[in-house]
Amino acid sequence: MTRKVVAIEHVTLDGVMQAPGRADEDERGGFEHGGWGHARSDEVMGRKMGEGMAREGSLLLGRRTYEDFLSFWPQLTDNPYTEVLDNTEKYVASNTLREPLPWRNSKLLSGEAVAAVAELKQQSGGDIGVLGSGMLVRSLMERGLVDELVLMTHPLVLGAGRRLFPDRGPLAELRLVDSVTTTTGVVIATYEAAGR
Repeated sequence: MTRKVVAIEHVTLDGVMQAPGRADEDERGGFEHGGWGHARSDEVMGRKMGEGMAREGSLLLGRRTYEDFLSFWPQLTDNPYTEVLDNTEKYVASNTLREPLPWRNSKLLSGEAVAAVAELKQQSGGDIGVLGSGMLVRSLMERGLVDELVLMTHPLVLGAGRRLFPDRGPLAELRLVDSVTTTTGVVIATYEAAGR
């Protein structure tokens, strides 16, 4: 049995995934709407994300997301996520970072990221969760390596910003397997790749 790759993403109704957490999270392209997702967090979202974090497995992060998480999460001590993130095995896709990586339990993927992830999927272990890391997720989707998408769709249209799905991306058929709506109107929907 192969490991599943599960991409977990905050998106707006128009598909923007850039900088949901903080105003200064990602200002590429002059993006001015950083932090758009923070106000819509609630107990339902926290519980749903906690369920995912409780599953055995690893994290897969692109370089930008890894460096952003490293600058933020290890410094926080008053939340349930930091300890889990610190203790979770983290794989990092990067052509510029070098070992040893500074965050505990972090490993640099060797070679081309898509091939390395395909190899990881064949190894024993729990699921591989991907947080943020839009360019990496798109590359994995193009090769059919994303088995499940957990999309937290916020009731918001930004009109600008980096989107999860490119304009001319590959066809992807998905099947809804679970959904819940938060008290703030965020729809958390879990999709599996069709035919799995």
